[in-house]
Amino acid sequence: MGPVSSSLGDYDYLEALSCSACEREHDARQVQTVCRECGHSLLARYDLRRLSRAITPDDVTRRPRGLWRFRELLPPMAVGGPDLGAGDTPLLPLRRLGERLGMADLWLKDEGANPTGTFKARGAAVGVAAAAALGVRELAIPTAGNAGSAWAAYCAAAGLTLHVAMPVDTPLPIKAECRAYGAEVTEVDGLISDAGRLIGERAARHGWFDASTMREPYRVEGKKTMGLEIAEAFDWKPPDAVLYPTGGGVGLIAIWKAMRELDELGWLKGPPPRLIAVQADGCRPVVDAWEAGAATAERAVDAHTAAPGLRVPLPFAHALMLRAIRETNGTAVAVSDDELIAAVSELARSEGILACPEGAALVPALRRLLERGDLARDARVVLLNTGNALKYTDLLHSPGAAPA
Repeated sequence: MGPVSSSLGDYDYLEALSCSACEREHDARQVQTVCRECGHSLLARYDLRRLSRAITPDDVTRRPRGLWRFRELLPPMAVGGPDLGAGDTPLLPLRRLGERLGMADLWLKDEGANPTGTFKARGAAVGVAAAAALGVRELAIPTAGNAGSAWAAYCAAAGLTLHVAMPVDTPLPIKAECRAYGAEVTEVDGLISDAGRLIGERAARHGWFDASTMREPYRVEGKKTMGLEIAEAFDWKPPDAVLYPTGGGVGLIAIWKAMRELDELGWLKGPPPRLIAVQADGCRPVVDAWEAGAATAERAVDAHTAAPGLRVPLPFAHALMLRAIRETNGTAVAVSDDELIAAVSELARSEGILACPEGAALVPALRRLLERGDLARDARVVLLNTGNALKYTDLLHSPGAAPA
């Protein structure tokens, strides 16, 4: 499918960018990063009352598939940007796993079907298109891997230059993918936080646009379409819970934002789902904060895990992530590397789904939640697999991935 053509006025319901903490408004028609007042993330605010009079859920459902069919709930300047086919990933019933767990209504949304093989394509599709429309020509991001390849693909399609910094132990296929799309790749001996510091310094020095996680306002809008699709798939009656592998947390925040907007539009036929953050035992800042009853998280010490996307010592928007969990009556849980690696094989052999290690972590997390009574076995639950395991060739060959 080619770019979606439109006149801006047809879809222009974007009112402003509002600070997620102090609520100061910023001009959405200018390049923005974080709040000029307090430094927190900016979130797009739409005129939902006017939008509700213009379209109905049926209007959206009748449109050609893809994330751009939700265009009224996306930044209007991005509509018409490069379309590589992101969105409308399959929502699959987990029948055999559900039977073993005593659950008849267990589902997995497989984001590995997106361009570049991960959910990161959604954020890149909208973030890159909005940046290009606002005059940005050179972008920079730190990445644990998959965001780099997604943003590299969309920057290539838009004719933009991308600079990427990533940990040196990022899986080789992802490094090769970024370079194939023409991105300038810098490898860092450290974590994504170290890559972030490097990008911040270089972006300031060279005048690049720093599109780091939750430091620009439109990545979350692209990922918001995951929540919109989940609600639509169940005829606008959301599931009871969504389990989400939580590193930078953009998708968790995005699903929360999607459900809030749908609720305000009057489209939801039930309460929003409980949002459940899943992390790794070796890097669990959000889980630790949740268990302590704190409103903010602390940096994880000696962060380590076999799931690169979960190795984020302190997500930039940690306070907003905890707010999303709290407001949806959700919770947070951590699992071991042995558990998540074994779950890659379990999902593949029982359901024919090759989930990335981050997505596979949701299976042992689900078991733990059921055992401790945080989820009922008759609940409708969606696991959000963020990508395809083919990018993690070393992990697929590890002993822990073999059948018992």
